[in-house]
Amino acid sequence: MAFGGDFDNQDEVISEINMTPLVDVMLVLLIIFIITVPVLTHSVQVDLPRASNSPSETKPSTIQLAVNAKGEVFWNEQKVSEAELAGKLQAAAGAKPQPEIHLRGDRTVAYEHVVKTMAAVQNAGLLKLGFVTEPTQ
Repeated sequence: MAFGGDFDNQDEVISEINMTPLVDVMLVLLIIFIITVPVLTHSVQVDLPRASNSPSETKPSTIQLAVNAKGEVFWNEQKVSEAELAGKLQAAAGAKPQPEIHLRGDRTVAYEHVVKTMAAVQNAGLLKLGFVTEPTQ
């Protein structure tokens, strides 16, 4: 009477995994980590100088453009003509950093007037254009 199966027959494949080499490797790795971790935490104590370093970010200014129901354009609440608008936009495009343009259009204004204003901003070379709307209640 044999216990543990019939291993005399060489035609069958043994389907058991030998765990001894795996356990040996894991124990060696554990010992290596236990030894190297304290070495990594030690460092040379150096008294470093202290300096305050605050970034000097210059925030771009904001220009409010508004187009009323009649198609008139307002630059920061001051009415401007198309020629004045183009000149002011060219001057603003040359500033560093470029200002942000906030465009507000009246609800009843013709779409053409808002598009002309947007085209003037784009032709001047300004990159930041945003629309201002009222939140719905």
